[in-house]
Amino acid sequence: MRPEGRLEAAAWRLCNLVQFAFTLAWTAAWICLALLLRPLSGREARLPLRMAARCWAPGLLRGAGARLEVEGAARVDWSRPCLLVANHASVIDVCALFRAVPVPLRFLLKDEMKRVPFVGWYARATGMLFIVRDSARAGALMRREAAAMLARGQVLCLFPEGTRSRDGTVAPFKGGSLQAAIDAGVPVVPVAVEGAGRVLPVQGFFRVRPGPIRVGFGEPLAVREDGAPVPRQVLADRARTRIVGMLEAWRRKDATCGS
Repeated sequence: MRPEGRLEAAAWRLCNLVQFAFTLAWTAAWICLALLLRPLSGREARLPLRMAARCWAPGLLRGAGARLEVEGAARVDWSRPCLLVANHASVIDVCALFRAVPVPLRFLLKDEMKRVPFVGWYARATGMLFIVRDSARAGALMRREAAAMLARGQVLCLFPEGTRSRDGTVAPFKGGSLQAAIDAGVPVVPVAVEGAGRVLPVQGFFRVRPGPIRVGFGEPLAVREDGAPVPRQVLADRARTRIVGMLEAWRRKDATCGS
């Protein structure tokens, strides 16, 4: 590597260390405030959830140099409950989704997140759901809890791929994760997230690079047709097709603008 290349790499490492320290401090500070205010916000925890959307998430996006672009939010009736299903490429997806969704939002998280200081405390205090992977019993319980949450009028987001993509490819969606929407009778909203994997890749230690992140909302998918429930894997495949279509349309547009 040439000397100027080594200097640039060292500068990025230093910048990323500063960004990492800021992320930890910013997250801890806002979660502490949210937890202090939690007893005042009632059962629905609206205040702590909106703090995440209006304070915590925008600060982390700006700190990462991410420019958020949101499309299609008008397609969704946010006064009604729905299940959001999104592709997943980076932990910063959560920040982008918190910011893009105009109502209180909860996530389905991996069970390991319960043990993460601050984040786990906040998630439990605000009624997030957790899933133990590779446990049929836990999966059935989670689906009942998710259906009850949706039936109460709340908005839930999950990542049906089950893990983050390392190359931008959208993996097959797991149909079981959409059963809650069918049981509750609420629509499934496909959500495409593009650019997050470049801003904060899975590989490496907090290797942040500034750039745009797009969040696009597709047309809501009905969970019943001709009076019968849509099979959950069919519903999952339809949601994935919509998301892949939005991602490909963005990439074609970018390629055309760049040529």
